[in-house]
Amino acid sequence: MPEAVVRTEKIRKDFSAVTVLKDISIELQAGETLGLIGENGAGKSTLMKILSGIYQPTAGALFIDGKSTSFRNPSDAKAAGVSIVPQEFNLCPDLSVSENVYLGDEIKGPGGLLDRAAMRDRTRELLSELSAAIDPDARIVELSAAQKQLVEICKALVHEARVLILDEPTTVLTKIEIDSLFRVMRDLRSRGIALVYISHKLWEIAEICDRVAVLRDGELVHVAPVATLSLEEMARRMVGRELSDVFPKLAEPSAEAPVLFEVEGLSSPNAFENISFSIRAGEILGLAGLMGAGRTEVAEAVMGVRRATGRIAVAGKELRSHRPMDAVAAGIGYLSEDRQGSGVMVPFTIAENATLVSLPRYSRGLLGIVDRKGEAASAERWKGLFSIKATSTDQCLEELSGGNQQKVSLAKSLDPEPKVLIVDEPTRGVDVGAKRDIYRLIADLAAKGIAIIFISSELEEVIGMCRRVLVMREGRAAGFLEGAAVNEEEIMYLATGIREGV
Repeated sequence: MPEAVVRTEKIRKDFSAVTVLKDISIELQAGETLGLIGENGAGKSTLMKILSGIYQPTAGALFIDGKSTSFRNPSDAKAAGVSIVPQEFNLCPDLSVSENVYLGDEIKGPGGLLDRAAMRDRTRELLSELSAAIDPDARIVELSAAQKQLVEICKALVHEARVLILDEPTTVLTKIEIDSLFRVMRDLRSRGIALVYISHKLWEIAEICDRVAVLRDGELVHVAPVATLSLEEMARRMVGRELSDVFPKLAEPSAEAPVLFEVEGLSSPNAFENISFSIRAGEILGLAGLMGAGRTEVAEAVMGVRRATGRIAVAGKELRSHRPMDAVAAGIGYLSEDRQGSGVMVPFTIAENATLVSLPRYSRGLLGIVDRKGEAASAERWKGLFSIKATSTDQCLEELSGGNQQKVSLAKSLDPEPKVLIVDEPTRGVDVGAKRDIYRLIADLAAKGIAIIFISSELEEVIGMCRRVLVMREGRAAGFLEGAAVNEEEIMYLATGIREGV
């Protein structure tokens, strides 16, 4: 067998007194795609950050082409041919797409001036390979979360990496966009590039990877060819126990239940037009559609983050102004799809994040002094309910895994006790065990009479969680589906325009 392009030998990583990686020895061959799976906090991202020079190991050795190597920073790793597509966006919002793709590695022409035309043209080629209709001159701040993810992938591809690490690259991509990414990955693999693919979507691991490595609590517990493991076996090895059905049994909403939330003629310039729907108490309404269909934009308009016209009412009371504080006061909660952009404050603690929206409830006196004991008690309750892996509620979010950050973000949305809850990509970056917990929590909230809007790029969870679905296409309502009609085929017919709905 030829020498592995990357090999680790007993890699260990400690943060203070906590060991997060324990003697990890693994190798990666040129032209191979290795899947890396494990629960949140298992150590996947930490291991990849060591391979890409972001972290340095506490102990152990790293070998590139059989030679012992030490990366002081990501630049050293890129020089050795190792690039990473991070789980969280690392983009400059006020720069253009092409400027971000070539940031730090700009193409220069005569006289040392930037060759902006060459950078735009190459960026356009890369975006075309990903089937992404994104203008290279567009500013990052103007893009959706899914479009930002594609730009991150382009940043890695432009460096002609020998080893490419993709950390949860499809969390906000649709099936069509995932298929495009997989075509690019297969082409890279055929050129001898080694790929590491981290995902909680086990069907993706089965489809695109040659081998799979399983991490559990910082230890490498299993490595095997993908073809030898079923999806159920992968999940069992991740969590170390059997998993029951992922989706809960949903109670049928009563036809006599009151209408709790109404949207009528909601429109926002250049985003969506004339969206109307209503939700009864205890109902979960799904919002489905391809990237750019306007799902997230509708949620932002409801919350007052985006300017819009139209009627919004909670429990029959019309929302007169479109400001976030007014939406929260009216009883609307919101879980953003962009976790670190608008979901949580990573330098803050778990307690500070969990109570951020409902802070007035914990303030007392004329000076508004925060009741830290009350805040800590509430955060401790959410920590236990969501099984958040942390030493205490005083731990900062930047020290937590992406999935645990997502759980804190959901706790923040629920702490004000909303009547209506909007969840946008609620299981983004969350492992299979935690997904099941979040699905059951959402079902329990609906059973208690909360009206829920469920937005997801994963059709499987839209179908598993919703009895009624509004499918959007190009900023308009393509149609509603109910009951048995809520299936992948019917949703895609409406989302792509093959069929018109009612």
